[in-house]
Amino acid sequence: MTHTATPQSSSGGDVRLHGISKTYGSFTAVHPLDLTVPAGSFFALLGASGCGKTTTLRMIAGLEDPTTGTVELSGQDVTDLPPYKRQVNTVFQNYALFPHLDIFENVAFGLRRRGIKSVKKQVEEMLDLVQLGPMARRKPQQLSGGQQQRVAVARALINHPQVLLLDEPLGALDLKLRRQMQLELKRIQTEVGITFVHVTHDQEEAMTMADTVAVMNGGRVEQLGAPADLYENPGTTFVANFLGTSNLIEAEVVEARGRQDGDLLLKAGDAKLRLPAERCSAAARTGGKVLAGVRPEKVSLAHADDAGSIADGRNRLPGRIKDASFIGVSTQYVIDAAGLGELAVYEQNIERDGRLVPGAEVVLHWSPGHTFGLDADQSLLAGTVDADAGADLDEEAA
Repeated sequence: MTHTATPQSSSGGDVRLHGISKTYGSFTAVHPLDLTVPAGSFFALLGASGCGKTTTLRMIAGLEDPTTGTVELSGQDVTDLPPYKRQVNTVFQNYALFPHLDIFENVAFGLRRRGIKSVKKQVEEMLDLVQLGPMARRKPQQLSGGQQQRVAVARALINHPQVLLLDEPLGALDLKLRRQMQLELKRIQTEVGITFVHVTHDQEEAMTMADTVAVMNGGRVEQLGAPADLYENPGTTFVANFLGTSNLIEAEVVEARGRQDGDLLLKAGDAKLRLPAERCSAAARTGGKVLAGVRPEKVSLAHADDAGSIADGRNRLPGRIKDASFIGVSTQYVIDAAGLGELAVYEQNIERDGRLVPGAEVVLHWSPGHTFGLDADQSLLAGTVDADAGADLDEEAA
């Protein structure tokens, strides 16, 4: 399948992968893949361990030879070129800074190796870009993890690559610093206009920074698009579960009139739900069964005594609160919905109803427009922690 992101104008180079794949013996790490990364974009390869994202990045860098296919950078076939002859630089998770050199000399290293004598102006400009000018004469061990990471980015950018490759660059940082560095990296990319290809397993990281995200699973791109579009309109259960949390409700299509532009009427347990036809995947439209999905934050809870006050036209399901967790900005509920399993509801803590406690009878309700439909032949657990744990056990057994 060919995947192409939306182009942007910039000084960076585009990346085009044509039928690229990688096998190790009988194991296929990356299945044949066509992928275009537009020049000047911030592009993320997102997926769990073993999905093929790092192997794909290493083939772009020249650190792995593809089994099939070609790699093009700015229109040039670089498949057979060694890494140092490609207009790319890579930033790794461990930064790989030289401990015996100060920050200035770490950043200047690439220029000096190319025989450039006058480096002061370029190094100072690069240190200013990453906001480390006053730290120029410190050694790496005197800097925080986030500062070391910015040194690594500066050292890579000073060589003016057309593409900067980032392999889990924030993985070693704590949560607060990681969030700060997400914004910092996005600022740097916007200022320099170079194409960034960023590998991560962190969904929030990819969605915060990237213009376009390619969600990888089992060596293939499962879905590609803008972060908001992937979140609101997942095409598979894997994407629905991997990007945040989704309630996936097994349902049957009972009325299919207006399939193209109206609502489908679904039966889920004893309840009737409406699903906009345009938010239903093509595979789901053709079968009698469908997975009706809705994000937990789109669902509201009403105590059963207040069910009569719910506005007409909303999807609704009866249930009982099984668990409630207060996490500050919201309360996260687990609801046992009769015959449909457990569903999640996230409610902002604006006006908390003291009756919404474990054991309470409730009605879940939401706008039909927030419902999406997926092919019912997929695993409900694809992309969840439970599924990942099962895969890990399978690997260990093998």
